[in-house]
Amino acid sequence: MNRILVIGATGTVGRQVVSQLLPREAQVRAMTRNPGAAGLPPGVEVVRGDLTVPAGLDGCLEGVDVVFLVWTAPADAAPAAVDRIAQQAGRIVLLTAPHKTPHPLFQQPNPLAAMYAEIERLIEASGLQWTFLRPGMFAANALSWWAPQIRAGDVVRWPYADAPTAPIHEGDIAAVAVRALLEDGHDGGEYVLTGPHSSTQSEQVATIGEVIGRPLRLEEISPEEARRELPFPAPALNMLLNAWAAAVGQPALVTSTVAEITGRPARTFQDWVSDHAEAFRLDRYA
Repeated sequence: MNRILVIGATGTVGRQVVSQLLPREAQVRAMTRNPGAAGLPPGVEVVRGDLTVPAGLDGCLEGVDVVFLVWTAPADAAPAAVDRIAQQAGRIVLLTAPHKTPHPLFQQPNPLAAMYAEIERLIEASGLQWTFLRPGMFAANALSWWAPQIRAGDVVRWPYADAPTAPIHEGDIAAVAVRALLEDGHDGGEYVLTGPHSSTQSEQVATIGEVIGRPLRLEEISPEEARRELPFPAPALNMLLNAWAAAVGQPALVTSTVAEITGRPARTFQDWVSDHAEAFRLDRYA
């Protein structure tokens, strides 16, 4: 039986990985800074650990065959953490970014991409067998980006209405991760993961409206207005603005990797909205 440590088990993708591993007869251990607040399903061994405290990782890694890693710590903690993982596990599946993908959406200056590139380098040099998952835009971004405005009304004020992306369902990222964690044949794989369709941000907002039964529209604002109105850290917002500006006028990158790895098509953005529809309901009717 595979013994798997999920680091980042309480996040958007990590929770999905845990829940999809459980029916597959894997021994699942989840590492979190606060086990008491993890809220993970029965059958999961929840342990306390912190990527910034490498000595504390030894107990989390004891007896583990493979690690699923979502990096949630400062970049300077990576060398020691990867070294500890390499000492006890044989294989790692890393949730990283499509920074090698030659599409303008993914090629804008991005401090996170530089950090992921360094973590990948450390893993490659460690002797671990590895698989890198490179998801594009998360469909789940809509929860923090648009849901607050949609719960308050029918207009989303947002920049670059015509910028196309191919949002991916977090469940599909996890499904690929589970295959890579449990099956042979994925060593050295660099899997660029997207949803099945290219659609503009305006079309995605309209899709949310169709699913929840309300006419929604995206009102385009300028980058300057976005910097004043949107509650993003400046580096992250500038990176997104640059990426959306570069993407306008061409289709989003769409890959078939989810279908190739899992044997079923990637879920659409409409599917994702249907799974999360309650998050977009009007506050006044809550």
